[in-house]
Amino acid sequence: VQLQASGGGLVQAGGSLRLSCAASGLTFHNYNMAWFRQAPGKEREFVAAISWNGGTTHFADSVKGRFTISRDNAKSTMFLQMNSLKSEDTGVYYCAAGGDLYGTNWNYWGKGTLVTVSS
Repeated sequence: VQLQASGGGLVQAGGSLRLSCAASGLTFHNYNMAWFRQAPGKEREFVAAISWNGGTTHFADSVKGRFTISRDNAKSTMFLQMNSLKSEDTGVYYCAAGGDLYGTNWNYWGKGTLVTVSS
């Protein structure tokens, strides 16, 4: 299983970024998917999750109303649209597959993509 996150970069506070997670080696439409992030010097934290069919989403309180999660099962890809970015959104963003929408135990993890928000 491979999960490849992309789309990170440097953005000013208030700006937007769209992250992608391309999956291979698994039957994508069978798996719940999620985004986590890890800020410098901090533990990894949950950001957002989406059910296998896209019908249910779940967000951390810190990103509600600013981030949107979606998926394209035909392309085995998940997205995270991040708007109104804040400096505290800075970190390495990881995608994960095969877990409970409301849990932290996920079966597969990808390498992260760095998001830096300048204030």
